Amino acid sequence: MLLNCDMGESFGAWQMGNDAAVMPYIDMANIACGFHAGSPAIMAETVALAKQHQVLIGAHPAYPDLEGFGRRSMSFQQSELAAILTYQIGAMEAICAQQGETLAYVKPHGALYNDKQSQPHLFETVVQVLAERNRHRQQPLRLMTLAPLVSAANTAATWQQQLAHRYRVPLWFEAFADRRYEANGQLRARRHADAVLQTSAEILSQAQALAQQHPINASDGSSIQLQADTLCVHGDNAESIATVAAIRKALTEITRSTTGTTAVKPQ
Repeated sequence: MLLNCDMGESFGAWQMGNDAAVMPYIDMANIACGFHAGSPAIMAETVALAKQHQVLIGAHPAYPDLEGFGRRSMSFQQSELAAILTYQIGAMEAICAQQGETLAYVKPHGALYNDKQSQPHLFETVVQVLAERNRHRQQPLRLMTLAPLVSAANTAATWQQQLAHRYRVPLWFEAFADRRYEANGQLRARRHADAVLQTSAEILSQAQALAQQHPINASDGSSIQLQADTLCVHGDNAESIATVAAIRKALTEITRSTTGTTAVKPQ
């Protein structure tokens, strides 16, 4: 299982996370595209840091909501949202190209990420934008691997798989090491005090369970099981940063025990 983290989310004098400390331990960097956090300079710096550590680079587009860190739902016409996403993904691709790197995937941020889980028309807009991007990158003499869409693992993902398949967009399902889940497999809303796991022990335990495809405890005490391709640890959670090395070690050991090989970035 690949380990990913949201990065490049500082803005001006405001610092978010500790990208330099976390980057050596992860496989995928979800880099803010300037609409909820980040800036062109920070995007370039974060791409360079990911390149240094051989980390896959992903665009982390959001609603245009710097004041709310992209965590407030917003309403747009389909064409407007498509343009907002295309703008952000295109900017990230340009910065990657300048440094000889390739955009590997797209993971929406915050409210957009959550809204598309329950609103098929939003999910389809995101998929359409990525499908168009992939189509242009597959032209003769410009062959590139199709960029997947990272979407939340849940217990009712069939309709998402069907939509993505219709547009030939690969899906990578994601689970969260440091977020609590509801009994229906949805993330517990951040308005709840217990939405984010607070101790290293809790985070590491959930990460190990998810990586081994074991059940985890939901907010009501019930057990749920999620199938995921990648595991997210948040860089704005101090306990997650403190635990990321332990998670990396655990993923390496799990991979070794099940396949006989090491994880992507053994430490």
